[in-house]
Amino acid sequence: MITVVDSGGANIASVMFALERLDVAASLSVNADEIFNAERVILPGVGTAEAAMKQLQKLNLIECIQSLTQPVLGICLGMQLLFSYSEEGDVDMLDIIPGQVKHLKPASNKTIPHMGWNNVSVQFHPLLNEVPEESFFYFVHSYYAPECDYTIGTCNYDDPFSAIVAKDNFMGCQFHPERSGKVGAQILKNFTEIKL
Repeated sequence: MITVVDSGGANIASVMFALERLDVAASLSVNADEIFNAERVILPGVGTAEAAMKQLQKLNLIECIQSLTQPVLGICLGMQLLFSYSEEGDVDMLDIIPGQVKHLKPASNKTIPHMGWNNVSVQFHPLLNEVPEESFFYFVHSYYAPECDYTIGTCNYDDPFSAIVAKDNFMGCQFHPERSGKVGAQILKNFTEIKL
């Protein structure tokens, strides 16, 4: 059973439908004991880092998430929350992956937010099994995590950034796998089967 953290993000329904299409049992929860004892955990997120961290604090889930040892997948803002700090709201985050999330720099050749399909250069990792190199995924974001030691997928939007990260049992996708067609479904399928 996968437990999806019911953090109030607008993408929760689409994540649940994507898991249903894979015939994967999933439940929504804000209960720390249920999340801690889940087989796998998905941390979705749409909105601001400051609001998301306040919500996790209100639900007493920060220490719970930080202590998880089962596979965890952060999606979009959920991936960013795994990092130490965000310029968005000048907020401390979960500090599972060291690094700072930054605002995309405006430029004449790009719009912000970064919205739409973009290709990702991937490294070998069980989360990316059978995901072709330079596959296209669907992005919607104004903030990004720079490339780091835990980057396993890189996207370029004028500058390179972390599209996929992995550290121990924690993984994250800046894009929306639940809205990224067959390759997105493959990532979710891999996550449901991953053994760490």
